[in-house]
Amino acid sequence: MSNSELPRICIVGAGNLSTKRIYPNIGTAGGKLVGICDLDQDKAKKNSERWGGTVYSELEKMLDTEKPDGVIICIGPEMHAKLSKITIARGIPTYTEKPSAPDAASALEVAKLAKEKNVLCTTAFKKRYNVAYTRAKEFISKFPAEDLYGISIDYCSAQYAPHRSFIHDFCIHVIDLIGFLGGDIAQVFAFKKDADAYAVSLKFTNGGVGSLSLNDGRSFQIPTEEVEISLRGGNFMSIHNSSQWRIGEGGKCTEWREPPTFTSAGDSGYETGHLAEIEDFFAAIREGRTTRSNIYESYKSLVLFDAIVESAESGKVVDIVYETI
Repeated sequence: MSNSELPRICIVGAGNLSTKRIYPNIGTAGGKLVGICDLDQDKAKKNSERWGGTVYSELEKMLDTEKPDGVIICIGPEMHAKLSKITIARGIPTYTEKPSAPDAASALEVAKLAKEKNVLCTTAFKKRYNVAYTRAKEFISKFPAEDLYGISIDYCSAQYAPHRSFIHDFCIHVIDLIGFLGGDIAQVFAFKKDADAYAVSLKFTNGGVGSLSLNDGRSFQIPTEEVEISLRGGNFMSIHNSSQWRIGEGGKCTEWREPPTFTSAGDSGYETGHLAEIEDFFAAIREGRTTRSNIYESYKSLVLFDAIVESAESGKVVDIVYETI
């Protein structure tokens, strides 16, 4: 397709998350919705009436009929990996909600298939596209990798139901973020309290250190997210609730951003990153390139996730090893 054409997009899933975060952004991001697939036909029809697209109950039939330029998959993590293999095997650029798979091994299978077929597969890690963390990545990149001293992240939610994995569903955002900001990770050690709280220490391959404080004893209504980044020579950045920040260089304040409002429930799509990540996916389809949250990056984040779980269960330091593809 040419850069002037709108990519024709199909979506798998018409649940609450996709209805709030994906469907409303398709047109704004520069795409055209042509197909919706969901076993719940009523939900699919409601979304079709609002945003267009033909309703289907079978993925293969939708792909055969619509021949889309890209597919967005937004259902459960187990199905993200399973269905993305189907779309990638057909040569269709694919975007899945986070996490991309239940574990690193499953994500690696998808990554290997995507490389074999030379097909884009990306994961919706919105924090990689959020305004504050885009700025943080730019700031860290100004310095040599060995100048990174540390990154700490405090990230919490309200109570999760026992049958849902708080660390896999919610914490995966900052498990991915700390690697995005600090680079590859060499070692991990974690404590946990039941399934509700984790304290994680890690060492980056560049020598820096990091920490994650994670629990589900707070609130979904009040954002509680604090990030501190420290580099050699009095260079640092503090980020509050993924929207406010201050930067110090040489021990002096050089940048201060304090937007008048922030709500975790939604915004323009750039503060949270929901719109920006879809825009990048569509641009990558048109330009034949990858994205900043491609499936291999997602695999590495799940390697860290698996290591945190293993360390918390075993009480031992876990060495991180990334398989190349």
